[in-house]
Amino acid sequence: MSSRPLDGRVIAITGASAGIGRACAERLARDGAAVALTARRADRLGDVEAAITGAGGHALAMAGDVTDEAHAQAFVDRAVRAFGGLDVMIANAGAGYHGTLAETPPDVMRRLMDVNFMGTFLAARAALPVFQRQGRGHLIIVSSIVGRRGIAGSSAYGATKAAQLGFAEALRTELLGTGIDVSVVFPVSTRTEFHDAMRRDYGHAIEGLGPKQSAATVADAIARAIAKPRPEIYPYGKARALAVLGIVAPAFTDRLVRKYGRRRNT
Repeated sequence: MSSRPLDGRVIAITGASAGIGRACAERLARDGAAVALTARRADRLGDVEAAITGAGGHALAMAGDVTDEAHAQAFVDRAVRAFGGLDVMIANAGAGYHGTLAETPPDVMRRLMDVNFMGTFLAARAALPVFQRQGRGHLIIVSSIVGRRGIAGSSAYGATKAAQLGFAEALRTELLGTGIDVSVVFPVSTRTEFHDAMRRDYGHAIEGLGPKQSAATVADAIARAIAKPRPEIYPYGKARALAVLGIVAPAFTDRLVRKYGRRRNT
């Protein structure tokens, strides 16, 4: 009998060098999964791989850019060669930006779409043939609650996260009855290096009054969804109510999210 819930599973994770991606890698490896990891920062990715293997887990790291189709395919191919298959693809890599429409240059919008949406698209497209050959698999897309309900100052970022949701919903209907699951994760503001990266890349970070959670909380929710797949995952349970409220009372929700919205902190 397996002593750990994920013994024998192979899980690929993009954006695995920090934040939610790293928390998932470490949590799922502790549960027995073999994890394939990718991100741009080879040194940080190597640290994650070393931490997992040093604790007796199974991991491989392959640095690269998730917006590169050749890298996405090579990453999946290497995971399959190393571990004999692929059970789960977690499309987690993402970039953030905060600003009004007037404050959002087109090149920033293109970069967000490339990383947040195209990175997801390419990871899914590389993993899907493996899933189809096996007759099983699970694509997990890490979106954001702003992909369900946009907030002021996040029109660009929220649009890319909503695109992930539309992509997932369409894929679920395409794959009905195939044994392949598709899930979307909707974290609220998460305590990671995400805001530091925004300050590094764009010269500002953000803060807000809304609820916050840890990366470990998100990783725990993802682990539960791997064990028992479901279409939507809300690591902060009350966020599900916001998604419903935005449909039944959109004008009221506009006022609510404006009150608890985020602001730049320069």
